[in-house]
Amino acid sequence: MGCIMMRKCHLNTCPVGICTQDEALRKKFSGQPEHVINYFFMVAEEARSYMAKVGVRTIDDLIGRVDLLEARDAINHWKADGLDLTPILQPANKPRENVGVRKLIPQDHGIDDILDRRLIEHATPALEHGEKVRVELPITNLDRTVGTMLSHHVSKKWGENGLPDDTIELNFHGSAGQSLGAWLASGVTIRLEGDANDYVGKGLSGGKIIVHPSQAATFEAQENIIIGNVALYGATSGEAYFRGVAAERFCVRNSGANAVIEAVGDHACEYMTGGRVVILGKTGRNFAAGMSGGIAYVWDKEGEFLQNCNLGMVELEGLDEEEDVPTVKRMIANHMEYTGSGVAARVLAEWDRVAPQFVKVMPVDYRRVLNQRKEKDQAAIPPGVTT
Repeated sequence: MGCIMMRKCHLNTCPVGICTQDEALRKKFSGQPEHVINYFFMVAEEARSYMAKVGVRTIDDLIGRVDLLEARDAINHWKADGLDLTPILQPANKPRENVGVRKLIPQDHGIDDILDRRLIEHATPALEHGEKVRVELPITNLDRTVGTMLSHHVSKKWGENGLPDDTIELNFHGSAGQSLGAWLASGVTIRLEGDANDYVGKGLSGGKIIVHPSQAATFEAQENIIIGNVALYGATSGEAYFRGVAAERFCVRNSGANAVIEAVGDHACEYMTGGRVVILGKTGRNFAAGMSGGIAYVWDKEGEFLQNCNLGMVELEGLDEEEDVPTVKRMIANHMEYTGSGVAARVLAEWDRVAPQFVKVMPVDYRRVLNQRKEKDQAAIPPGVTT
């Protein structure tokens, strides 16, 4: 039939068109579907003959029957000398007689009752007609990947560009579980009054995430953890504002999202390739390791940042470029508006004094690419034309 044993039958990419539903690949198969049917029929017949020889009626009855296996003599090779497979072929001891050795009880993963089901129902006017929707609900750490299934429906209906900003506003109160707002689509805004576990905004895809403490909180937000590890991992677009401290690996592999945070742990902006990040406070060690794109702005009021930054691929500058100050001030103003941050308010109120304390983290290769683009754009302007 032409099988070349690529061992990729499960990927729907069979290069000779046998094990695939891809119309273009199926054209490469010179046989007939009946040939494949006949092959599998004969495989089943051969298996039945082996099973009949050992007195087994069904495949399920074969599970765990290591007593039916015979080990070949050891191969004459130094790697196989003394190899004894007995321990891994020993049947596991059953805690009681009626315990099965295969799946006998259907598992209920609770996916029919997760929070996103309710969000999708509440968001029906937005999903069907693009109308604005506002939802307010409690959230707990049992609620994971909140907003992800909703984002699927947004993308399915409205495409990769999603909906206009803030079309679907989700307001939560409590402590969110892992992956809050993962792959959040454009047009969806999550505002959490409380705190969140790891992977907030993983793969953020155009949505907006805002996390701030309860208004009744008595602690200093900028000195306390508000979100867990690896927030905004692999984010591609969108915005995020966190009033408080992020744990380790903030914005790892961020490739396009803009974010404001008030302090971060170790390894922040690791392998970052795009986007803008403003950090209004201290950072942990190994900042910007492998950072090849995007820009980070760090308020280094204590003068300690240099010892925490990995300078292997970045350089440290001030807010020297024409667009730096407007960008940073705009992001901080948004942070103050969305989270009520006292830190952001103080920075803006004392901007002339604070601005020199900001450090711009600029990847060397990214700078080179931007300069090349600028030179190319300048060369394309006709003589005598000003921009």
